[in-house]
Amino acid sequence: MKDRIEFVASGFGGQGVVRLGQIVGETGVKQGLHVAMLKSHGTEMRGGYVRSQVVLSEKIIDSPMCESPDYFIALSSAAYDRFKDTVPEDGLIIYDPAFVEEVDEALPCTQRAFPAKALAMEHFDNALFANSLALGHIARVVGALEKDLVLESLLQIIPKFHDKNREAFQIGFEYAD
Repeated sequence: MKDRIEFVASGFGGQGVVRLGQIVGETGVKQGLHVAMLKSHGTEMRGGYVRSQVVLSEKIIDSPMCESPDYFIALSSAAYDRFKDTVPEDGLIIYDPAFVEEVDEALPCTQRAFPAKALAMEHFDNALFANSLALGHIARVVGALEKDLVLESLLQIIPKFHDKNREAFQIGFEYAD
C-alpha cells in the first residue's frame, strides 16, 4: 500500500456522498489504518454541493486534505469539473454517466465510467442502491481495501435493506467495463 491514499467523492445532496466516505473510512479503521475524513456541503438540504474526503494511511496522517486524490468518484458534472484537474496521472476517476455527460479526454489520469444509477434502476428499480453498487466497484478497483470489510462496513453503517445492499455490492464488484 502507498504511504497515503486519498479518496474524494463529490456530487449533490441526497446521493449518499457522505455515507460513501464514512464507509470507506470505516473500512480503513477495520483494516488497522489511520483514517481522516472531511466533508463539506452547501446549505441546501438536498440537491446542493457535497464532498467527502478520506485519507487512509499506515502512518500518522499529517493533513486530512486531499490535494491529489488517488481516487475521485464524480457523481455530478459540477463535481467532475471542479476536481478532475486535481487527480494525478496515476490516479483514477470513476464517474456515473447519468450525471457526468462530458469527460475531458485530455486528462492524464485513467477515467472509468460506472453506471451506478442505471444499474440500480435495472436491478432494483430504485436509484437508492447506486451507492452500494459504487462501493462494490470501488472495492474491486482499489486494491488497498478489503472487499469483505467494505461490505461489512456498508451493512453496519446502512442498517436497512441488507439483502439488497449485499446484492448491489456484489453486482458492483463484478461489473466490468
